[in-house]
Amino acid sequence: QVQLVESGGGLVQAGGSLRLSCVASGSAFRVVAMAWYRQAPGKQRELVAGVTPGGRTNYADSVKGRFTISGDNAKDTVHLQMNSLKPEDTAVYYCNIDLLRPRSAVADSYWGQGTQVTVSS
Repeated sequence: QVQLVESGGGLVQAGGSLRLSCVASGSAFRVVAMAWYRQAPGKQRELVAGVTPGGRTNYADSVKGRFTISGDNAKDTVHLQMNSLKPEDTAVYYCNIDLLRPRSAVADSYWGQGTQVTVSS
């Protein structure tokens, strides 16, 4: 059974940095895509950043130039380096990895349990 385990959240002052990590355990499937989402209180979950196995990345406009996503397909691991953090970055951050089973045409999407990031002003 595939499980995603996240780490690296916490409390930081505005302008500080945090690095989130997520590893998929129990998987022998091929990585199709990896991403980080976040959900602030009272708001919908939103895409923060995504990365493909080929290294193509995309970012929400609000984090461009401050956050960097990186993935290691061989280790089923994805990281999110967050710099110049702002109070509005406060949210629960979730990793998401899409994995393709052998002989399957559709990838399965897996989610981490979420890690709290709090940025104080």
